[in-house]
Amino acid sequence: MTAITATYAPPQPSTRDVSRARAIRRFRWSILAPLIAVVAIVLLPVLALQLYFSVHQYSVYLGSWWDAEFVGTELFREVLTDPRFGWAILRSLAFATASTFGCFVLGFALAWLMVKPFRGHAVYYIVFILPMLTVPIVVAYTAEMLLYQSGPINGIVSGILGVPFKPAWLTDPNIAMLTVTILEIWNWTPFSFIIMLAGLAAIPKEPIEAAEILGASRWRIFLEVQLPLLRPVIFLALVLRFLEAMAEFPKTWALFQGGPGTATETLPVYIFLTTWQYFEISKGAAMSYVVMLLMVVIVLAAIALLRREKRALDRLYTAEEGAA
Repeated sequence: MTAITATYAPPQPSTRDVSRARAIRRFRWSILAPLIAVVAIVLLPVLALQLYFSVHQYSVYLGSWWDAEFVGTELFREVLTDPRFGWAILRSLAFATASTFGCFVLGFALAWLMVKPFRGHAVYYIVFILPMLTVPIVVAYTAEMLLYQSGPINGIVSGILGVPFKPAWLTDPNIAMLTVTILEIWNWTPFSFIIMLAGLAAIPKEPIEAAEILGASRWRIFLEVQLPLLRPVIFLALVLRFLEAMAEFPKTWALFQGGPGTATETLPVYIFLTTWQYFEISKGAAMSYVVMLLMVVIVLAAIALLRREKRALDRLYTAEEGAA
């Protein structure tokens, strides 16, 4: 008796599917190729020049930059052993973390309140996004007028509390970073609000309706249905906001120039001071490269987290389809 073995042959994609996949790839490259070309033409010469300055000791006092002395990795070692640079990294990370968390909490709360239409919805939406449309330098100078020790903000709070309230928002090194953080949260909460509002609006209604039929409370629906579906959107909002906060410069510089003392000396401020106030061009270039590598690591970690969340969401949708 002859044994007959059957082998499974996966279904071959149709000609239409193959053609569609090719058209999608061509469309993607038609969009990406010009962008990649522009980025390469604009950024590569700048990065090459920056790398040249990072391995050559150059200052504006030394004459021509092409005659600068080659020093190899000496400047990178100097940057990595600079305690002031280390403190600038810690301040930037603390500032970015605190402002990102504050923007997300307030933005998510506003999005939750605005997800269902109501009378005057459009007016509130415009009011909530206005801070993001305000130029950061305008935010800084307006805050300077409002936050001086005998200014209107302290006066209003004193009137509400019934006791004198006069913190030195602009001159006390212990709260200067808090001042910038509050301004950053006010300026960029609309960014998180828009992203989370779009995420809430995109949640399918079927899982929520099924949970309501089963008698789940609104809190359980939020925790067990809506929040898992929102996780990729939440990670995206947090990552984008964190990266932008790490690069915050206009408000910090306009209000404090890194002071009082070095209380608000974040990475952008310290690099600016080193390059354009102390005229240590080569050290500033080396700092920029170190910061760029730090941001690349953060971005790659963020991409890995976003991909993991997307895979988890895909599995969740697949399980729901299988159950249906």
